[in-house]
Amino acid sequence: MAEPLDIVWSRPLPEGAEPSTVTVSRDPAGRWHVSILVETTIIHAPPTDHVVGVDAGITSLVTLSTGDKITNPKHERRDRERLARAQRALARKEKGSANRVKARLRVARVHARIADRRRDLLHKLTTRLVRENQLVVIEDLAVRNMLRNGSLARAISDASWSDLRSMLEYKCDWYGRDLVVVDRWLPSSKTCSDCGYVLDTLPLHVREWTCDCGARHDRDVNAARNILAAGQAVTACGAGVRPTRR
Repeated sequence: MAEPLDIVWSRPLPEGAEPSTVTVSRDPAGRWHVSILVETTIIHAPPTDHVVGVDAGITSLVTLSTGDKITNPKHERRDRERLARAQRALARKEKGSANRVKARLRVARVHARIADRRRDLLHKLTTRLVRENQLVVIEDLAVRNMLRNGSLARAISDASWSDLRSMLEYKCDWYGRDLVVVDRWLPSSKTCSDCGYVLDTLPLHVREWTCDCGARHDRDVNAARNILAAGQAVTACGAGVRPTRR
């Protein structure tokens, strides 16, 4: 091939950086990727007084202690019918045939489309949270255990809470922010963020509730505020910040 390749750069190389390793790979969807390793220094973001608590969910991907809610686009659900058609077409193709190879690529491209859109949203969301806030507080969710719930497993996988946490961890480290992970057993939804009263029970279908003190709470916003308060208490007391992940 005499002419140059049609390459789409995800980002420019740091000025003056010399690549030490170049890795060429091909994903299941047939796309070629070139990964270039360079040594560079990431500049910390300017300090800010803003702090935020983050409550992960399904209907709202995240709810912030500020009251903002980020709607969950449910990428897998939106492309579920397209994926099912591609998988049915693949199942009908004869093994070893050229048509089966083409059908397999169509299935892989649908999966890649879902994964790319999900990853793009998570990167934009986590970058925004880290740039705008000096302290980010999240909850230590047992995602692996939650996936055992057959009725919610697909939705939880699509929300990709583990990737959300991983991105927050390394971006906070890069940009000089503080990340606090509070105990998963914190009754964040059942505790009144105004007076501290804790309900005995709060069924999952109850999205709003009123405390005896008169405060009316949105379940997710109230949880995010309690998560933030717990994180600030951990920071002030110097307790363990990040629970052990297994």
